[in-house]
Amino acid sequence: MPAPDHSLDPFFKPASVAVVGASAAPGSVGSILMRNLLGATFGGVVYPVNPKRKSVHGVRAYPSLREIPEVPDLAVVATPAVAVPDTVAQCVERGIPAAILISAGFSELGEKGRELEKQIKDTAHGKMRLIGPNCLGIIHPPSNLNASFASSMARPGRVALLSQSGAICTAILDWAREKSIGFSTFVSVGTMADVDFADLLDYFGDDPNTRSIVLYMESVGDVRKFFSAARAVARTKQVIVVKSGRHEAGARAAASHTGALAGSDAVFDAAVRRAGVLRVTTIPDLFNMAEILSTQPPPRGPALAIITNAGGPGVMATDALMTGGGQLATLTPKTLAALNAVLPPFWSHANPIDVLGDATAQRYRQALEICAKDTTVDGLLILLTPQAMTDPSETARQLAPLAKLDKPVLASWMGGADVRDGRRVLGEAGLATFDSPEAAIKAFLHMVQYRRNQELLYERPAALPEDWAPDQKRVQTIIEQARRAGRALLTEVEAKQLLGAYGIPVVETNVAQTPERAVALAQRLGYPVVLKLLSETITHKSDAGGVQLNLADDNAVRDAFATIERNCRQYSQTHGYGPERFQGVTVQPMVRHKGYELIVGSSVDVQFGPVILFGAGGVLVEIFQDRALGLPPLNRTLARRLMERTQIFKALQGVRGQKAVPLDQLETLLVRFSYLLCDFLQIQEIDINPLLAGPDGLVALDARVLLCPSDLPAEKRNLLTIEPYPNQYTTEWQLKDGTPITIRAIRPEDEPLIIQLHSTFSERTIRLRFFSMVKTLSRESLIRLCHLDYAREMALVAQARDGRLLGVSRYYMHPETRVAEYAIVVTDEHQGQGLGQHLMERLIAVARERGVKRLVGLVLRDNTGMLGLARDLGFAPPSERDQESVEVTLDL
Repeated sequence: MPAPDHSLDPFFKPASVAVVGASAAPGSVGSILMRNLLGATFGGVVYPVNPKRKSVHGVRAYPSLREIPEVPDLAVVATPAVAVPDTVAQCVERGIPAAILISAGFSELGEKGRELEKQIKDTAHGKMRLIGPNCLGIIHPPSNLNASFASSMARPGRVALLSQSGAICTAILDWAREKSIGFSTFVSVGTMADVDFADLLDYFGDDPNTRSIVLYMESVGDVRKFFSAARAVARTKQVIVVKSGRHEAGARAAASHTGALAGSDAVFDAAVRRAGVLRVTTIPDLFNMAEILSTQPPPRGPALAIITNAGGPGVMATDALMTGGGQLATLTPKTLAALNAVLPPFWSHANPIDVLGDATAQRYRQALEICAKDTTVDGLLILLTPQAMTDPSETARQLAPLAKLDKPVLASWMGGADVRDGRRVLGEAGLATFDSPEAAIKAFLHMVQYRRNQELLYERPAALPEDWAPDQKRVQTIIEQARRAGRALLTEVEAKQLLGAYGIPVVETNVAQTPERAVALAQRLGYPVVLKLLSETITHKSDAGGVQLNLADDNAVRDAFATIERNCRQYSQTHGYGPERFQGVTVQPMVRHKGYELIVGSSVDVQFGPVILFGAGGVLVEIFQDRALGLPPLNRTLARRLMERTQIFKALQGVRGQKAVPLDQLETLLVRFSYLLCDFLQIQEIDINPLLAGPDGLVALDARVLLCPSDLPAEKRNLLTIEPYPNQYTTEWQLKDGTPITIRAIRPEDEPLIIQLHSTFSERTIRLRFFSMVKTLSRESLIRLCHLDYAREMALVAQARDGRLLGVSRYYMHPETRVAEYAIVVTDEHQGQGLGQHLMERLIAVARERGVKRLVGLVLRDNTGMLGLARDLGFAPPSERDQESVEVTLDL
């Protein structure tokens, strides 16, 4: 369906602009705004607003917005902060749909500023859109609009720049002009009182003039909204981010600058990776990668072939590659033989491919052509140093036709004036060139990371076993018992019971409050055993001397019990606790299986909510720092990618004769762990440390669970960054013939089932659903149909007991208007049994619950069944769309 008019259109396509605070004073913001608007000739009318002047820059001025003879499309406000609330009120009064608030002095200055900002937000809410405050403005080259106080107009191009810092904007604009980089738009968002990164991502995600979207961020704003938008746009356009505040001091500076929380930098990394977005660290990287990703194919992996005419640059490139986590491609015997046939006898005979200092342009071209055919090579880097026998310009001309291979080709023509023309030739051919090998390697590794991030959006995970379901009631009971006792910290026994309820294997753990009971339990379990401190308040048992291992007999158990009690009392006195901190011990079998100690944990980030940690565990977990972070919910693919980002993963696959750990079981454990976090947002922290992982399986040896405070205000309660799978929509139903089916939300794992479903459709059913003969579903179509962002879209499937899908109803909601387009299809065999109506009734109920304002459907005129169903469900009478179709709507 065509996109509706967008509330952000007046910012970028205004027919008239009012400048509140317009001035003729040289160098003032109001004067620069007027000069830029008049100088860029955007084709509309400019209305200066200044109660003290009759004209500004030769244009008639007005005392206030009320006196302007027409309602402007856009107001640009550059007045002192205290005057802005009244100005916004005037905008609302006049019906002005959009305003850019240049003025500073709001949330970035503390409580008083936050109160001013709240006033303008409350006044504008639902009546107009605001960009800013504390921003540079916007520049939109397609409409020749410069509504900013930047020093000059941006060049036209296909990159949208969204920046939280006005000063960074001006620096980028100046840098980009020198590099001949153009923009489709240029937006300084300021403190994002209203319009935020998510709104702009959605807007320019649909903009045909925009190829890449690059962001300079200091804070995220609404986290769930941002990542929902980023994931949607990253499927079709490159989204590249520089975020400041990587370290604590920088984060504090960013927070004071924007008046917003920055969140953990490592968690932000995990989030952008999940969204399919690339994060870089410098402004040049931002634009280099925007250009490279739009002109070069992504590498299939990290294996790079390096072709050079000098050994030193090849070594430098190799060092940078290996340090950054890349790999040197291992050339096949066929490739080595082909290179031997065209290169001098003394070439390196390995990668890097040193074609020697007397390399001709032809030699370079032949080496590149041969290496490009090698299936082990994921990307190619060509290094050239100016030497007497090597012509940089002619070499560039020979290589230029090879810039469009099916794998990325990067180049570093090292030097100054001697290689300048060669760089120009390569650049015009679309082959990225760099001043140094290290810079080229950095770009290649960014490409590898971007490819991996994109794969997270597209990969189909394997399904979890269907014969498992968590015991949610058991977990709820454990949490309620702790709440009633006034505790936030669960005991080790409770923590393990909680994990066991979600299918996570735990070591048997029994409570003993006397030495005699401990001995009896040890005898039942069989020696050797472990005794651990049982306490409702002491978090880390090892710190309190509360762990005794490898106890071989009754006397050892009695001694261990006494030792733990004594150590606990000493620890309690030292830390100001009372003796009641000792509640006994737990008795557990001493697990002798060989394996690796891992940690699986979770904590709550101030911005991003629950975060999953996986890595090497044990008592030295904080020393080695071998861990990776991810956001729940996980599926098997995401769990495997999380594991792969750790060093311990190499050992888990089996090294030095050791058998591999059952990685499928570890994937399942991580997925179930993520479900636990999604289902119980009352959990503040979980540590499973150690999780023993060996060839024979997995077992949690120790566990710690901390709950959120019970009196936490609603606005501070945990929220998930990514909408979890909506289990609440799973229900049972029967067809008219009594066939039982399950109605549930679609999952990425359903791709094969969707393919099977499509194969059953008759040509008529396909035409009525897709308006054309779509005989097979492409990979892109399957991703669109199965990999949903449940915050924006929903698909309900009807599944038979044998696993087949019998029908699907779905909607996609426009994030701004909250109007959703719907579609439905049922197998030919099961049409006429009430399934279509039931799927639509369920979809309507879900859409209403999730805030959809209207359902809209396009229906072919001869689809009498759907038109009748729409009438029965209360849709408005069909309206004309074209000769073949009509539109039906239902207001919710």
